[in-house]
Amino acid sequence: MNDKHHNADSADNKSREQEMNIENEEVEINDVDTAGEAGAGEEMSELESLKNLLQQKEDEVEKEKKEYLFLMAEFDNFRKRTLRERADLMKSAGEKVLKGLLPIVDDFERGLEATRDSADAGAVREGMTLIYNKLIKYLADNGVRAMETAGADFDADLHEAVAMVPADDDTPKGKIKDTVSKGYTLNDKVLRHAKVVVAQ
Repeated sequence: MNDKHHNADSADNKSREQEMNIENEEVEINDVDTAGEAGAGEEMSELESLKNLLQQKEDEVEKEKKEYLFLMAEFDNFRKRTLRERADLMKSAGEKVLKGLLPIVDDFERGLEATRDSADAGAVREGMTLIYNKLIKYLADNGVRAMETAGADFDADLHEAVAMVPADDDTPKGKIKDTVSKGYTLNDKVLRHAKVVVAQ
């Protein structure tokens, strides 16, 4: 009888232990499920965060692209405008120079008309001298200057040797003996080289 009672108690104890083990396993499974759900939630949150960051960067790139295209268009307009203004400036500068020569042409025409029947060479020469001086002054006002070549050292940057002559007491070797055609500078830049005869 005691053995039966003892066996029944043992069976009850085993049954309780099994139930407790099952409950513990369920608790552990629930814990794992909860942890899994938490992990999945964190992954979803991180994925959403990455998606938002990617969208933000794409928006920034699109904005930068629009600004770049706008700047390129602005620069192209600036370049075209500058070229147009430069062409206009060159054209107007040429017009200004030519317009300044017209009064000198008028003086030449008046001088030719006045000396048509004149036998006085001195008067004709005087009129030509006045017009010449007026032209030289106009050129000087626009930065054009004649080069001084008489007795100067030959300089290939300024002069063009058209002939060589033997050196003498008046003109030592390497000096300019004579000027065939005057040279001119425009604002200190050679406009036309002087054609000279050089002593050697």
